Amino acid sequence: MEYTSLLPAAGISFALTLVIGRFVIAELRKLKAGQEIRKDGPSWHAGKAGTPTMGGVMFIIGTGVTIFLLGWEQMLEGQFAHLYVYLFALSFGLIGFVDDYRKVRQHQNEGLTARQKFLLQLAAAVVFLSLMRYETLLTNRLYVPFLNVSFEINWIVYLMFAAFVIVGCVNAVNLTDGIDGQATGVTFVVMTFFSCAAALWKLTPLALFPAALAGGLAAFFLYNHHPARVFMGDTGSLFLGGAVAALAFAMDMPLILIPVGVVYIAETLSDIIQVGYFKLTHGKRFFKMAPLHHHLELSGWSEAKLVTVFSAVTLAFCVLAWLGIQGRY
Repeated sequence: MEYTSLLPAAGISFALTLVIGRFVIAELRKLKAGQEIRKDGPSWHAGKAGTPTMGGVMFIIGTGVTIFLLGWEQMLEGQFAHLYVYLFALSFGLIGFVDDYRKVRQHQNEGLTARQKFLLQLAAAVVFLSLMRYETLLTNRLYVPFLNVSFEINWIVYLMFAAFVIVGCVNAVNLTDGIDGQATGVTFVVMTFFSCAAALWKLTPLALFPAALAGGLAAFFLYNHHPARVFMGDTGSLFLGGAVAALAFAMDMPLILIPVGVVYIAETLSDIIQVGYFKLTHGKRFFKMAPLHHHLELSGWSEAKLVTVFSAVTLAFCVLAWLGIQGRY
């Protein structure tokens, strides 16, 4: 797939998501699917209570329809990589949907338990990795960007490593979705990187999925930027986490998640540091509030500034990652 072929996928998904969004938001309001706001978050977030959640379904549907329409010819030829990646991300989206639905029904900010989420996510990861290995779309050779070397790992060890990375990545993206437009903007940049990398290596039709998702996210941002008219919910954020992780493994370069996912990693580390420091010091806090975006909010950053800076940082690291994979093929 040439770079110019990515534009129709992004454009169609953008248009579909934009149209679907009008109906989805209206239906969510009718269902009273409003977001419950965490009591331990910034006080001014209380004003967001009642904003429709589960809006991630709009770009999930827009992306799905697009890859079926534009990837039909490849599927007839027996190429299903884009479909596998989409279905894997969708499985995480469904986990998020159940979580969101329980929150909406119970009118509180807690859905599935941490244990339930972990087991469901682990099961989805194992099924995906097993399928990709069966279809010979996954190898046990670990590619190291920048050094341009690969080395083979025992399959069992590799699968354990892969499952850990996938579950961690999914939850890191979920954690990043804490302010209006942030996960949307950051992941748009990441999807653009993956679509260009897949096109560079002629990984057809794999490039189709991230291109379509990038278009869907661009449309969703029009509804999700501050002040948000709709939130993606765990439905959307877990889907995005699954998409990011699946593409990294489908393209056989999971270590690329370190530079392209720098914001996801920073958000997760800030949470871990906060909890660890709190326990070690018996009640003291390292950050004003975790994760990182809340600390910066309390330091005076606006939500618009946070989204702009975090997206720009992601873009810079994606450019760096792009340079690091140039010598692969």
